[in-house]
Amino acid sequence: MGGVVTNLGGTPVAIGGIADHVHLLLGLPATCALSDVVRSLKANSSRWVHDEIRLARFMWQEGYGAFTVSPSQCRTIIEYIANQEEHHRTRSFQEEYLAFLKKCGISFDERFLW
Repeated sequence: MGGVVTNLGGTPVAIGGIADHVHLLLGLPATCALSDVVRSLKANSSRWVHDEIRLARFMWQEGYGAFTVSPSQCRTIIEYIANQEEHHRTRSFQEEYLAFLKKCGISFDERFLW
């Protein structure tokens, strides 16, 4: 995934996840449309999973979440990404994501999240 971001002109700062999701902290130039970056990440990583791991039934969900991060919070986000497995022992991704959306005042319809 880092190579894909680099090839698109971005900077991969931190990438990590667990079985059901991935987090990426990226620096993207203003010339990169986020939807294009995500589409390229999903397409290339899907191809890699199918070809290299041979996981035929792998597929990404249709949507994605993206948030900006203040430079002063980058270290915290890097640590969060590095500790995904430990972090999700006590709270599922779904629980955490819903709490984050609510905390940030982002309106959503749960029917379209999963």
